[in-house]
Amino acid sequence: WALCAEGFMLDMPILTTVGALIGCSGAALTKIMCDAMNRDILSVILGGYGTKSSGKGEAMTFEGEVTQTSIDETCSLLMESESVIIVPGYGLAVAKGQYPLKEMVDVLRSAGKKVRFGIHPVAGRMPGQLNVLLAEAGVPYDIVEELEEINDDFDETDVALVIGANDTINSAAEDDPNSEISGMPVLRVWRAKQVIVMKRSLAAGYAGVENPVFLKDNTDMLLGDAKDTCEKLAAGVKALSGK
Repeated sequence: WALCAEGFMLDMPILTTVGALIGCSGAALTKIMCDAMNRDILSVILGGYGTKSSGKGEAMTFEGEVTQTSIDETCSLLMESESVIIVPGYGLAVAKGQYPLKEMVDVLRSAGKKVRFGIHPVAGRMPGQLNVLLAEAGVPYDIVEELEEINDDFDETDVALVIGANDTINSAAEDDPNSEISGMPVLRVWRAKQVIVMKRSLAAGYAGVENPVFLKDNTDMLLGDAKDTCEKLAAGVKALSGK
């Protein structure tokens, strides 16, 4: 909008038009992200983050132990399952692991597994980043579904494979009214029979909120670089499938 105002001051219609286009695009993107995170746009503009439904007390403290798994165990689990939902996050984009992931998905699908991707509206650094990432690797559009389309299917899913996502799968958004992300729509991966979370470390996500999903009994952590791990998983499932 500053560029637009500068165009008015300098009597330069082109500068005014370009500034208006940039300003409108930014406003539209802000509105999309606010809707996806269940946040009031006015509150965000004024510097607030919470929603009207958020509590005023301290956030819940979650107890439990993190359990880790291995490449071999994960490959066996994937090959024994019938349905898999993969939830990619910014970590996948940073590691550029979409190509070995696509290779692994191809092997699983050729083995008769039902494999789909669940995409959160604000996964990555902007809406649509993960959709573009998967399309770039050649992932079929018909197995890439949005949060509203796939969220109810986790109850009937054998394995939820989370790759580099954190806040977008945080159950505290639903379970803790005092959490900073309370009210934000999240992918309910914890409802799957087994959850495998691939992360570089156990650090908190962008919002800095503890994720109780990591502590649940049906969750195992597979730590390491996303690209390297996806390459090993692709090679592992290929070996088990005999291809």
